[in-house]
Amino acid sequence: MTTDPKHLKRMKAIKEKQDQKIAAADQERGVTILLAGPGKGKSSSSFGMLARSLGHGHKVAVVQFLKGAMSTGEEMFFSQQDNVDWYAMGDGFTWETQNKEQDIASAKRAWAKAEALLADDRYQLVILDEITYMFKFNYLELQPTLDALKNRPEKMNVILTGRGPKQELIDAVDTYSHILDEKHAFKAGVKAQPGIEW
Repeated sequence: MTTDPKHLKRMKAIKEKQDQKIAAADQERGVTILLAGPGKGKSSSSFGMLARSLGHGHKVAVVQFLKGAMSTGEEMFFSQQDNVDWYAMGDGFTWETQNKEQDIASAKRAWAKAEALLADDRYQLVILDEITYMFKFNYLELQPTLDALKNRPEKMNVILTGRGPKQELIDAVDTYSHILDEKHAFKAGVKAQPGIEW
């Protein structure tokens, strides 16, 4: 087996840079991650990290701010797992309920649960699924969430998902991924389906 000298040199340089970055990361604390934008995969990504956490024996909590009116594959699966506390507290999408007062009341109930979880040091991961809509539609004030994120237990990781995040939230988190909608099967007329959309 022969190795291209140029390739070997390039890979060694990349490894050296990566090793330097790893050595420079000296903080040991939980992180806040915001997965937002118009594209598909925000909640799905958070549930992938949930699976990783469970693989490490972590205790996890999920609060869903919109989903709750119908059962989803992720809820059916993860709610059966040890170490997962699952709270689907929404009434469905706002265009389905068409009742602002009901949506606000549901958002406040979900936030009360989320706020308690964010203060509970038994959890290594808390997922606040679709929470950004609550701020976008003015169902919840943002500041209590910013305060809870800042004051959470030191080793707790938090993932927030949804569309249209406020700039203050983007500024407050450690990691922000903007998920784009470059192409989507639904726009081509393919029906949403279990196992992919829910």
